[in-house]
Amino acid sequence: MTPFDSLALKYDLWYEKPFGRSAFELEVKCLKELAGEFDSALEVGVGTGRFAEALGVEFGLDPSYEMLKLARDRGIKCVQGAGENLPFRNEVFDLVLIVVSICFVDNPAEVLEECRRVLKRGGTLLLGLIVRESRWADFYIKKAREGHPIYRHATFYSLRDIEVLLESKGFRIERMLSTLLEEPQDEEPVSKGDILEGFEPLAGFTCIKATLELR
Repeated sequence: MTPFDSLALKYDLWYEKPFGRSAFELEVKCLKELAGEFDSALEVGVGTGRFAEALGVEFGLDPSYEMLKLARDRGIKCVQGAGENLPFRNEVFDLVLIVVSICFVDNPAEVLEECRRVLKRGGTLLLGLIVRESRWADFYIKKAREGHPIYRHATFYSLRDIEVLLESKGFRIERMLSTLLEEPQDEEPVSKGDILEGFEPLAGFTCIKATLELR
């Protein structure tokens, strides 16, 4: 059992609350802008399947059995497992999606290596992140120190950390978008729906499209 099994329903219902619902809609819009067309796709750290469902991602992987039960109810073809050891053949996906989950894995470098392995030549890795530079990361770190059951498991990485990791695994960043451009909070609906081109350090959500270099 993972730390997230007992939190699966509570986590999923968070997206029905005013802030969760509005932030989710904005984050999906941001990710869709970068996703482009694809036939076969996997979400690593699929959780309860909300992002995979919204983006049309067919397959999802997560270590939490309880979260995967909810993802299956959303029509996602689920596999229980860890991002460091993806149970898929080489070069089978056009797109691999990782939304926030990179900050919860044990070894981000190994996860990205596995993403590289299962992506087709020229395939796309799509990341949704809370970067360490953001005041939103500070907001969640404070919650972690206060004992938040989810954020106490998170490690936030800087944009430079992510860039170095991607480059080391053969990925080239093609485009970035930033959104959630307001003071951190998690109660009221999002008040600003802007999506900015490029990296905005104060943004609460950064989307990165990286392409796998041809081998």
